[in-house]
Amino acid sequence: MTLSSAIAGTVAVTDETFDHDVLAHPGLVLVDVWATWCPSCKMIAPALADVARERAATLAVRTLNADENPLTARTYQVMAAPTLLLFRDGQLLRTLVGARSKARLLAELDDAVRH
Repeated sequence: MTLSSAIAGTVAVTDETFDHDVLAHPGLVLVDVWATWCPSCKMIAPALADVARERAATLAVRTLNADENPLTARTYQVMAAPTLLLFRDGQLLRTLVGARSKARLLAELDDAVRH
């Protein structure tokens, strides 16, 4: 099972689909850059599923396996997993590194969108 299939409401992206599914997507997109060997990635998955469901009208949530998609991971200088990349209309707004609670994640997303 892939992590994206475990996180309801998310879509897996790849190096090949990133431009279309993230950069060309209008509005807000949160990309969870993860790895199969990463226990923190599994820890944050339930919070991401909740965020994907609760913010479905205003935020698209995508997942990207860093090991299988090294070009995108390298482009965005992902050095640790999980790394969350928040985009608005194709522009990177904020990079969040490491697992966090749902409340903290929502607060950080809201802060990034306001600024």
